[in-house]
Amino acid sequence: MSASGGTKAIVAALGANLAIAVAKFVAFAFSGSSSMLAEGVHSIADSGNQALLLLGGKKAQKKASEEHPFGYGRERYIYGFLVSIVLFTIGGVFALYEGYEKIKEPHAVEHWYWPVGVLVFAIIAEGFSFRTAVKESNELRGKQSWVEFIRRAKAPELPVVLLEDFGALIGLVLALAGVGLALATGNGVWDGVGTLCIGVLLVAIALILAAETKSLLLGEAAGPDAVAKIRAAAVDGDTVTRVIHMRTLHLGPEELLVAAKIAVQHDDSAAEVADAINAAEARIREAVPIARVIYLEPDIYRAQPRAADARPGS
Repeated sequence: MSASGGTKAIVAALGANLAIAVAKFVAFAFSGSSSMLAEGVHSIADSGNQALLLLGGKKAQKKASEEHPFGYGRERYIYGFLVSIVLFTIGGVFALYEGYEKIKEPHAVEHWYWPVGVLVFAIIAEGFSFRTAVKESNELRGKQSWVEFIRRAKAPELPVVLLEDFGALIGLVLALAGVGLALATGNGVWDGVGTLCIGVLLVAIALILAAETKSLLLGEAAGPDAVAKIRAAAVDGDTVTRVIHMRTLHLGPEELLVAAKIAVQHDDSAAEVADAINAAEARIREAVPIARVIYLEPDIYRAQPRAADARPGS
């Protein structure tokens, strides 16, 4: 997986979640807090998710074969989608069930210093992981807002880690509030309410991740900036006069397919057209290095394009 895949952020999140999971389960064993149990399962689910992202990055590096001529770059999208399923089922649904059971049969939180101490430790550890993810994301985000970055990012790892860490921090605050209210009022129902809130939060994040990774799995075009660079690079104003129409498709986060019909001079020889296509491909790869698979079809531009050429697209 390339650096842009956020490997450092994934490893930081994995280490933090494993340490936090152990601490939460120890706190649950001593206190009986359902919020701690739900948070412990949440951390285990997050650790599994980071392992899935690393596995997807490893599988995506396999070389293209006759059966898969465009390579295995979409493995990263598949494993990103699996993360949303794991987060929904193991993290969110379990927390909802545990919260319901605790509200139905509440009991007081024992040895309060265990859950409170672990939650404070977890907030610090998750904050470190979140800070690492934010730092790596800022290198790629540019002027985009965070919502735009999550929606438009072609590499699934950083948006996944960002949302997981953000959800984890909010979940820890909810767990701390639930435990605190249960201690202050002597009513264990508040611990269950905190657990239910954690479950709702995790389900919401899982649904967002599922929607975004599904879009990547279906196949997304290059971003507007990349499309503009490709169009500009394809045309030299001499042998290639314009791009008649073009389609782009991400074969993986760092591999782009470009298929375009380009206008050439009507009196150019076959050799001149072939040279023009080779030169255009070289310019496109220089302008957008991830454009690794390029198919250019020469044609004569007509003021009234055929129906097949008039369709919009990039």
